[in-house]
Amino acid sequence: MPEISFIKAVREAFREEMQRDERVLVIGEDVRAGIFATTSGLVDEFGPERVLNTPICESTFVGVGVGAAMTGMRPVVQIMFSDFTFLAMEMIANQAGQWHYLSNGALKVPMVIEAPAGARGGAGYGHSQSIEAAFMYPPGLKVAVPSNPYDAKGLFKTAIRDDNPVLFFEHRRLLTMRGEVPVEEYTIPFGQAAVRREGRDCTVVAVGRMVHEAMAAAAELSAEGIEIEVLDPRTLVPLDKQTIHQSLQKTYHLVVAEEGRKRSGFGAELAAIAVEEWFDCLDAPVRRLGAPSLPLPFSPVLEAACIPDSRRIASAVRSVVRGE
Repeated sequence: MPEISFIKAVREAFREEMQRDERVLVIGEDVRAGIFATTSGLVDEFGPERVLNTPICESTFVGVGVGAAMTGMRPVVQIMFSDFTFLAMEMIANQAGQWHYLSNGALKVPMVIEAPAGARGGAGYGHSQSIEAAFMYPPGLKVAVPSNPYDAKGLFKTAIRDDNPVLFFEHRRLLTMRGEVPVEEYTIPFGQAAVRREGRDCTVVAVGRMVHEAMAAAAELSAEGIEIEVLDPRTLVPLDKQTIHQSLQKTYHLVVAEEGRKRSGFGAELAAIAVEEWFDCLDAPVRRLGAPSLPLPFSPVLEAACIPDSRRIASAVRSVVRGE
């Protein structure tokens, strides 16, 4: 398999799906130029009628996407920074996510909102947040968070083909990451977690870029005789609870790592599920790692202090396995 970047993997998914289905179109700020390069060159191949630049008004162009989807198109709406999805929350949560229900199934909203996310070293509060967990709350939305180029392409193709609105978050620090991606057609089903590393002592569920921090922690802990199982959920909604439960039946310890805020985050939801449904599989309290409930600082040093890393993941694992 050729080795390509995360950016190219997403761009390949765009191109293949636009070739496959003429209803697929791209909407967003400067998508013809491709600010993060995932849409670069698409206008040359598919024309300006399918690659639409918009004014800087997220609520408006997300609303255009909702309307286009309801009338039979399959729009991909790119929001330049995930932080700005909050500007379109009415259109995402109250419109895109609920019209299938409100219309008694008569209307579908097959759209994707693609949004680069995550801290990248001094970008400041309004350009650094990981807010994927916020979209677990509104009904009707699906949430995908790939951690590598292979998953980025496979999940993005699945998102475009889904008849429901999908939030697709790409961590900016992963965009240049390279990995093997098949030339042949493939998709990755939603709600199917990946076991990135098998282990016996503790289950670590890590979201997006935190998968790589968890893998680094696993190498450190292995030298100490602690073997952790690293799970990548890939989609937060739908969530593959079965794979997580199966892992806990083996390890009896759970650590959750996310870059988003700890309060009301993905880890909070997963910890609640574990206590309510799998309490007999827990030999210690669940440990959650996430950012504090503060605006992310502009200072790279302070930003790094807010975000979990391999060292903190390893420390959390020791605390649940050894009581340290």
